[in-house]
Amino acid sequence: MSDITVRPLGEDDWEDYRSVRLAALRESPEAFVATVEEEESYDEDFWRERMQRSARLVAERDGVAVGVVSVGTAKASDGSAGELFGLWVRPEARGSGVATHLVKDGASLAAERGHSHLVYWVGTENGRAVAFASGMGFRPTDYRRPMGVVSEEDGEEEIAMLLPLGVDTGPQLRL
Repeated sequence: MSDITVRPLGEDDWEDYRSVRLAALRESPEAFVATVEEEESYDEDFWRERMQRSARLVAERDGVAVGVVSVGTAKASDGSAGELFGLWVRPEARGSGVATHLVKDGASLAAERGHSHLVYWVGTENGRAVAFASGMGFRPTDYRRPMGVVSEEDGEEEIAMLLPLGVDTGPQLRL
């Protein structure tokens, strides 16, 4: 297999992001609140505005998008915490390091933007996702919220997992 590259997408890359986002919605509809039908109807202005709200990273292998993740500011924080969301990897690329590359680059980007911690919400019943996040250095917190989409794999609630960026002073998430 060839190398995985991760690149940030700018506003002018909205079509690249749209393409991989729609692929994610088609392949894993249970993982997202939005539907492919809904997002297919959005126009260029919507996609360009979406590109400005959060950073988008795409993983590629041989120039083909194999995964995506978004990085923003945690909504309920004081701005010190970043949030990793929308992580998706094409089924044929799962287990090959794509998610690891995306999370590492997402964490680096959050640190560059001055965030002290990175939050990643994971379904409490999704042992595989919790184990992956734990293996990447994320620690579970006491924060829970209802799932946007309830599924057998994820359960009815999700847990905020926290990754310190830089000097680790312990969990300091303020939601």
